[in-house]
Amino acid sequence: MSNSLFSAFEKVSSKAWKQKIQVDLKGADYNDTLIWKTNEGIDVRPFYHQDEMEDTFKLQPQQWAVGQVIFVQNEKASNTKALDAIERGAETIKFIIPNNTISIEKTLENINLNTTNIQLELLFSDKTFIDNAAKISAKAQLLVDPIGHLAASGNWFQSDDKQLILSNQITINTTTYQNAGATIVQQLAYGLAHLNEYFNTEGFSKTTVSTINFNVAVGTNYFFEIAKLRALRVLYNTLATEYDCNAEVLINAIPTKRNKTIYDYNTNMLRTTTECMSAILGGANNVFNLSYDALYHKDNEFGERIARNQLLILKNESYFDIVNNASDGSYYIETLTRQLAEKALTLFKDIEANGGFLAQLKEGTIQRKIKESATKEQAQFDSGSITLLGTNKHPNKNDKMKEELELFPFLKVNPRKTLIIPIIEKRLAETLEQNRLKTE
Repeated sequence: MSNSLFSAFEKVSSKAWKQKIQVDLKGADYNDTLIWKTNEGIDVRPFYHQDEMEDTFKLQPQQWAVGQVIFVQNEKASNTKALDAIERGAETIKFIIPNNTISIEKTLENINLNTTNIQLELLFSDKTFIDNAAKISAKAQLLVDPIGHLAASGNWFQSDDKQLILSNQITINTTTYQNAGATIVQQLAYGLAHLNEYFNTEGFSKTTVSTINFNVAVGTNYFFEIAKLRALRVLYNTLATEYDCNAEVLINAIPTKRNKTIYDYNTNMLRTTTECMSAILGGANNVFNLSYDALYHKDNEFGERIARNQLLILKNESYFDIVNNASDGSYYIETLTRQLAEKALTLFKDIEANGGFLAQLKEGTIQRKIKESATKEQAQFDSGSITLLGTNKHPNKNDKMKEELELFPFLKVNPRKTLIIPIIEKRLAETLEQNRLKTE
């Protein structure tokens, strides 16, 4: 296209745009009418302009992989499921390993480890098991997060758990914070403070730690979630530079459970689709989808196939794998990235000034702050200002679910002795759904 065409139009500044908008509002207040005030403390404007931009973030180009999560109860069955998922398009398999009796050899049998990414997420702490697993598959990502387990369960893996870094990989599981109702700023700050505990623990060495794995839950606030993952990389780079750590950072993303519902459950597919899109555009390395019926059905072939196909459509038919860092240069997303990173860094510094992440967990400060955010969000849902279609807006009164519940989809109360108050995950729709089930 000829440059002369562009020269025919004068540049319009952000100040001129705002003046024009104010004229068109005909006396209505600009801030009250057009500014969206978010729970993150960020005011979203109706437009963003180049002349207000600071330097943009230059993030490392990357490709993303279609993931499949498999909980290993039986090695042979899990291996068969993995081979089938790989045949159907899965590129990364995450095996959830519940205990040290599971055979890694049997679980990985016949899987080509050169063409398929393997993650082994351990729900226990066992240095011998981890060392053996590393020998069996040197390429596997070993995901074990003692601090994350403490935060979610209230206890360490073992009562005498002293060694927090068990391999040359560190895992930071921030999904608990999101699923419990933390704001995006809190998720980022807590994830950074969580990592900082590992950087300051016995066993950390900038020369031996090769990989930092972030497990992240992605919510439905589309552009904010894109910016969240971008801000996570910015914050990680800032912290890692202080420790002269050059470890590779991998982001493993999965849709949140917080906004999922059992009624009008097909709507969950719409939610997970946009959440996976945010994860991809935000720069996740591995994207694991959540089945539309994961809340109330046991693992099943149909639900898992639909979830995997959502990712395959995004990759192979929507071409979400063609452009690296597709969100680069968007004035809105760049601004959100900067604002989220700055606010999270401020909160991180406050946590460190008050003893650090573990100290604030033990004091209950982190739990209290998340509960405050969750309570505010719950009130917004209860009042209708947060909408879950088919649940608190336009519900189908003929939708019956009582006979469909193979799993208990609500918060389970299991009284037990804990070292700290655990961070409790809870969905927004739980109380409404429980009341509705009683009237079926």
